[in-house]
Amino acid sequence: MAIDWTSIINGAIGELEKHPELISQAFQKIGGLHGVLDKLHQAGLDKEVASWVARGKNMPVTADQLRSALNDRQLQQIARAMGLPVDQALDVIAKYLPQAVDQVSPSGKLALKK
Repeated sequence: MAIDWTSIINGAIGELEKHPELISQAFQKIGGLHGVLDKLHQAGLDKEVASWVARGKNMPVTADQLRSALNDRQLQQIARAMGLPVDQALDVIAKYLPQAVDQVSPSGKLALKK
């Protein structure tokens, strides 16, 4: 019997949609959420990250921007932690990272310790 990878991947994406905090958990091996946000700052995505922390509308981020900000090893670690192929993990992160950052910055300041 063949493995139904589509169902497995869709199930993982469904879980991530219900629990966006799982994204920040997937970042633990690369410095946590702060580590990822630092990488995004270094890649020139300051305005996007600032919009997620601040109150108001979040600017979007693309999978390609994330791919440029993170190295291959980091992407593999994140994807493995999420149980998804890298491309799909990037799509999920691009969609839900702004929301995950919002959850840890309700007062307009990042609530996590570095």
